[in-house]
Amino acid sequence: MAETISKKEIEHLQVQPYSEMRDDLQTGDLVFCSGSYFFSQAVQKFTKSVWSHVGMIYKDPTLERIFVLESETMIGVRLAPLSKYLRDYHGRNRPYKGNIVIARVDPPVDKQKLNQAISYGMDELTKPYDNFEIIRIGIRILFKISRRTRDRKYICSELVYDCFDSVGVPFNLRDEYVSPDDIWQDDQVQPQYRIY
Repeated sequence: MAETISKKEIEHLQVQPYSEMRDDLQTGDLVFCSGSYFFSQAVQKFTKSVWSHVGMIYKDPTLERIFVLESETMIGVRLAPLSKYLRDYHGRNRPYKGNIVIARVDPPVDKQKLNQAISYGMDELTKPYDNFEIIRIGIRILFKISRRTRDRKYICSELVYDCFDSVGVPFNLRDEYVSPDDIWQDDQVQPQYRIY
């Protein structure tokens, strides 16, 4: 289980260059982001966590590329090269502003199930990001209201949750919503290293 962690504790995690860890990354690994952007800080505040984003690694053997399957604010469900996060985030010619931590589900999920989970996420490509979900989560936290009925829009953690849930590997939820921190604190999630 990945314990609750502070931003200072993230800084003390083992840090590895992407170029050296590229071969270690596996389809199904989780990418946790602790950003310093305005929206990232809003997510962190509402969820009372350091995490502002979570995605899932897809390692394409044919293209020899590593992608992050994610639901991104104002964009929706997409595949983004991990290398772009680290060097040219959102085409701004600078890296992601914050920390990126790789985690792995343990016990390991068999490769066929991980491919099915990724396939589930690929079927959701271009589905819109649920831009108002963070506000709704904040309201539900304040008023202790249960989760609404699911629609076909996603925030990042809902997408990751649904991908794994579709192959019978659900994450335990502490609340009526799915936040990046819910996934981080699941017993199956094991932090690996910080990446740059």
